Amino acid sequence: MLSGRIDILEQKVYLVGISLDYCLKVHMDYSNIITMDPGKRSGKPCIRGLRVTVYDVLEYVAAGNKEQILSDFPYLTGQDIQACLAFAADRQRLFLRA
Repeated sequence: MLSGRIDILEQKVYLVGISLDYCLKVHMDYSNIITMDPGKRSGKPCIRGLRVTVYDVLEYVAAGNKEQILSDFPYLTGQDIQACLAFAADRQRLFLRA
């Protein structure tokens, strides 16, 4: 399955002139960080099962800086914030394809 995804990625990357190695390094596996549980925040994507949603983090990122977020929410990590950004980017890509 992964080889099929890479073949598609190679075709798209070739069209925009970006190296495949760069794209593979940029992609983040956030599956262990972003969780969705129907019993928490109505099933919205959350950080590591906490009651903090991806949308909450994105709003804070848009309004301030990473250090301020980590200071205000000491239970979040820089990797949590990166996972939220990667999740949002993937959602945007899916939206643009539709």
